Amino acid sequence: MDIKRVLASAPRDHDPGAARPLLTRWGEALDPDSVRSEHPRPQFARDRFTSLNGWWDYAFVPMGAHRTVRPPDAFDGRILVPFSPESLLSGVGRQLQPDELLWYVRRVPVPALGENERCLLHFEAVDFACACCVNGQVVGTHEGGYLPFSFDITEAIAAEVPCGAKDAEPDVGASEARVGNAATGVVGDAGGGAAGEGRPDCEGATDLIPTPPREFVVALCVRDPSDEGTQPRGKQRLKSGGIWYTAQSGIWQPVWMEVVPARRVLALALHPDADSCALTVDADVSGDAGLVRVYVCDPTGRQVGAGAARAEEGSVPVGEEPSEQVGPARRVRLRLDLGEVRRWSPDDPCLYDITVRFGTDVVRSYTAFRTVKVAPDGTGRFCFFLNGEPLLLRGVLDQGYWSDGLMTAPSDAALAFDIQAMKDAGFNMLRKHLKVEADRWYYHCDRLGMLVWQDMVSGGGAYDGWETSYKPTLWRGSWDRYEDTSPTHQRRLGAEDAAYQRQWLRECRGIVAHLRAHPSVVTWVLFNEGWGQFDALACAEEIHLLDPTRPIDAVSGWYDQGAGDFQSVHNYFRPLQVYRDRRDLAGYARLAGGRAFAISEFGGVVHAVAGHSAFAGTYGYGATDTPAEWRAEVRRTLDTAGALEGAGLSAYVYTQLSDVEEECNGILTYDRRVNKLKEDGDECGSAEM
Repeated sequence: MDIKRVLASAPRDHDPGAARPLLTRWGEALDPDSVRSEHPRPQFARDRFTSLNGWWDYAFVPMGAHRTVRPPDAFDGRILVPFSPESLLSGVGRQLQPDELLWYVRRVPVPALGENERCLLHFEAVDFACACCVNGQVVGTHEGGYLPFSFDITEAIAAEVPCGAKDAEPDVGASEARVGNAATGVVGDAGGGAAGEGRPDCEGATDLIPTPPREFVVALCVRDPSDEGTQPRGKQRLKSGGIWYTAQSGIWQPVWMEVVPARRVLALALHPDADSCALTVDADVSGDAGLVRVYVCDPTGRQVGAGAARAEEGSVPVGEEPSEQVGPARRVRLRLDLGEVRRWSPDDPCLYDITVRFGTDVVRSYTAFRTVKVAPDGTGRFCFFLNGEPLLLRGVLDQGYWSDGLMTAPSDAALAFDIQAMKDAGFNMLRKHLKVEADRWYYHCDRLGMLVWQDMVSGGGAYDGWETSYKPTLWRGSWDRYEDTSPTHQRRLGAEDAAYQRQWLRECRGIVAHLRAHPSVVTWVLFNEGWGQFDALACAEEIHLLDPTRPIDAVSGWYDQGAGDFQSVHNYFRPLQVYRDRRDLAGYARLAGGRAFAISEFGGVVHAVAGHSAFAGTYGYGATDTPAEWRAEVRRTLDTAGALEGAGLSAYVYTQLSDVEEECNGILTYDRRVNKLKEDGDECGSAEM
């Protein structure tokens, strides 16, 4: 063990000071009138959508002691959505505190609605809990900071303006909306949810009304306890520093609305079968009559399959009637035999376009054909297989943070840039770390051919530093002798709260459902370094039943429970090597007879580039004095890891894609203006991008 390196990287209690403003080139060129205006969901896209990104009014208000919220009498200014108020690009630069609420208000032109059409309001992500009002009516609540949700606002925008409505800005001072746990409570079972479930009463909220005749008012109230709560939050902390980043809150992914037919496609579940060259489509539709038609085109645009089925024949109900106008929701299944198909891979990321029609509704999507598994190779070693062939996963840890947008990319091009830069550097996998990215990021991975290991978002109470850092770092023997079902151990890992465990599982299931159609996503990563870890075996078994088509890394780092498809270790301080799997296997891993070995974090060599670092201080695992020394050390480390393939290494994840705040161990600088791997005069070109 490199003791000098261990001591140099020991966490320290300090004040990093104010961050230096660093704009990316996309942030520098940002047009507030056209912010992240692409369709947010390429796998479920209609033509009639409107981006609501841009300037909104905002106000911070004290939360108070009562379970009601009162809209502000006045606003603090304007915020650029979808950037959180803590970010540079938001124009605010203010952190939401756990005892405060954050209000957003915006006037929106009323869309033209035809007969039997509905208007849906979508939020791609809001951290953490929120209640949404439209024209003074609470249309729904939501809890959870990383997944999209939507509300049907048709009735709210059609509501008549009460007598006495003024032509001026709405007087929100007299309005109160009872929102319960979702906006003012601590972590627990959500009282409401997506699509307006569990709507609370709205008491006297008639002052949030539009000026007639062609606008409506959207108001969103947000609460975020950050690390004072136990909800899943990833690496956010109110007191940032080292490996912990600035806590952020509120809207942090795109907001948009769309006009849809009442009788429409509600959801799609695509099941491509590469071995049989067939595609099974589960289409949930509203209404109990009509023909569901599906068309499939190959990557050249040639139609290779089509099918149709009646919604009322051979289909099953999937829920309550959404409304009298919509009718019952039913699931229709179609199987299309496509003949020979091209298999998706990083070398050939071929996508098949899909069009689904139901009545007047038209939805565009796409899919791909590939297989992934962990299995023994010809020598008996377990490894990762893509399309039936063993593949060494050469990965990079991707925190998904930007210097000007924090967790929000400044543009769609910025999302694609990171992926392409890592592919150009020779990596074939990104581990999206403790965060769910915008859906378009996964779309870009799909189309560019980048494999993804998707982390679940960590949470829980305060972590015991000895238990989650010092002990496993110094004593590798502790990794295999630690039961995460023990109440004492769960308390030390911040996971003893039953409400947190329920919420983590609920969001874990939601992440799998949300991302399972993306061919680039090839592994689920459940827990990281013990943070909020509990019963990893049971969690791995549940996710395996939910999605048996992907391997699972149940525990990344230490405190392995013998579950999942990988023995997954972090190694920043010891010589890189493949360890023997010493844990007794359990669950489906026991039936498989073995697991693959992965070094799921290593490297982290520090080099700060002058003028491109957010703070004066730096954090990482081993420092270098010059760019040339850094490049040599990184390449030596990567070569050492790659050479372990013959010894049984199936995957590695180098730390990390970019610098983040005090961490200066990225391949790219925090502002994405310098690629540290590039040298003047070589085939990669200049270090300046």
